[in-house]
Amino acid sequence: MQLFPNIAGVSFGIMKTRSLLPCALVVGLVCGGTSLGGADQPKDKTPWKIVGQLEEACSCDAACPCWFNSKPTKMTCGGGQVLFIENGNYGKVKLDGLAIATMGQSPEGQTMMESYGNWNFAYYYIDEKANPEQRKALEAISGKVLTPGVSKKTETRYVPISRKIEGKEHQITIGQYGTFHGHLVEGGMGGSPKIVNPPGADPLHHEYAQGRTTKMAYNDADQNWSWSNSNYMLGTFSLDNVQYEKFAAGLAQKMQQMKGQRAPEEN
Repeated sequence: MQLFPNIAGVSFGIMKTRSLLPCALVVGLVCGGTSLGGADQPKDKTPWKIVGQLEEACSCDAACPCWFNSKPTKMTCGGGQVLFIENGNYGKVKLDGLAIATMGQSPEGQTMMESYGNWNFAYYYIDEKANPEQRKALEAISGKVLTPGVSKKTETRYVPISRKIEGKEHQITIGQYGTFHGHLVEGGMGGSPKIVNPPGADPLHHEYAQGRTTKMAYNDADQNWSWSNSNYMLGTFSLDNVQYEKFAAGLAQKMQQMKGQRAPEEN
């Protein structure tokens, strides 16, 4: 059943350092599940794959400049990502119909990329419908796809995560802690505008459609947000461990190149 509109030719089905290269590297470290201090940790070899829809919103005006390594339109960028998994697995553990989410906030006056590791907080939310085995699997995938290592202030909570679609309006609820309602905006030539491969892109954000929130609220992590008409993003994803392994390998090569470019400058 067609519930998402056509977005500039893409049909959706139901159900952020100072140069651009370091910017992409930082995002890769975040979304590849490798913290800056975690190089010596054992690697998780479990094969996994998830397919579904990304719902995302933040406090910035649309479109969020953080993906282009620019400073937030407000003093900080606060928001979150919710992944609704249509079908997926972690090894032999089935993950169909479950969801994961994160909410976080960058420090004042800094881009989300240059402030990596020093965000004000990063909280993670796991679908409470998941059984213990599924919860462990979802936590592992969150550690690769969402934002591990970005903040010293973290918590993981098990809550109901839901989505209701009424016409163009998508209503997302993360337990008792947060909610946002968003809709896609109209492009100048019809359809909805989409952003493809921004400087901060990772496999999850390679392409997404642009919209605005109707409202957004959040009351966890000592926060009390309430705003409207801010940034909203909608996308689909098909992610697996092989993608992220290749992504990490490419990042490692870029980091070596960047290190080599810096050396003459330091001498």
